[in-house]
Amino acid sequence: MNLSTSISHLKFKSCICNASGPKCSLLEELQNLDNSVSCAVITKTSTLEKREGNPQPRYYDNLLGSINSMGLPNQGHNYYIKHSEKINKPYIISMTGFSLDELITVLTNIIISKTNFNKKIDGIEINLSCPNIIGKGQIAYDFKELDNYLKEICFIYSNLLERFNEKPILGIKLPPYFEIHHFETAGEIISKYPIDFITCINSIGNALLVDIKNESTVIKPKGGIGGLGGSYVKPTGLSNVRNFYLQFKKRNRDIKIIGCGGIETGKDAFEYILCGADLLQIGTQFYKEDVGCFNRILKELTEVMKYKKYNNIDEFKGKLKTI
Repeated sequence: MNLSTSISHLKFKSCICNASGPKCSLLEELQNLDNSVSCAVITKTSTLEKREGNPQPRYYDNLLGSINSMGLPNQGHNYYIKHSEKINKPYIISMTGFSLDELITVLTNIIISKTNFNKKIDGIEINLSCPNIIGKGQIAYDFKELDNYLKEICFIYSNLLERFNEKPILGIKLPPYFEIHHFETAGEIISKYPIDFITCINSIGNALLVDIKNESTVIKPKGGIGGLGGSYVKPTGLSNVRNFYLQFKKRNRDIKIIGCGGIETGKDAFEYILCGADLLQIGTQFYKEDVGCFNRILKELTEVMKYKKYNNIDEFKGKLKTI
């Protein structure tokens, strides 16, 4: 049974890894992922400087999923550059900035570390979709800004890495879209640029869960408003993967799709791949179950594939039938 996949030149032994978010902020957590069956190690979304994030409590989960308003707590981007050589698996730095200038500074520093100091950085995932920063909107919902950001990002990326044959793969983490014409617009913008992959979806923003016993919110920041994850968001995640798969296919663009949102079982994983995902990230379930979730989900996915007589994921990837 072959569960391997690839994004551009970067090969992965399986199709399941962690999502940037839970349990990937500190070196010990990154090494825990490195020692697991996760096919890659993806860092917490890093910013220019270290951040403490939003006030506690800022995470809550139940049987259906989770809500969080973390506020991007992380060790600062230099921490993840510094410790990159301690990771053996494909290592992807998630990053963002609170302005375009700040984002470009972080990106430039990461690339210079790769080019001048040969740091082990295999990929860069630029988070344009965090819904939990107080007073900040999500760039990827402003299509004019999305276009402008990608133009600047790809200019820096291409020029600083022009002498390298095997550059770090470059991708963007997107929020969930809900209107069909939004997929058309976003797909057209993204297809203009040398983007290797997109990750969809980030959590659904501006959700609210209520503690009926205490008649209160379950998290503190933003009056209890946060990003929704887990089973709650799986149908939206599947729709986003499917719609972007069709958009890129229509435009003859080989942009890979990392599916994320509510993947708890091998069946969930199979559905995402069937809709067009090349790789899968686990967030809420990883937080609940720790690294054991990767092995379990891969085993369950293998059983589904055996039952359906598939030998590798390419045999059913993107082949969702419509009725």
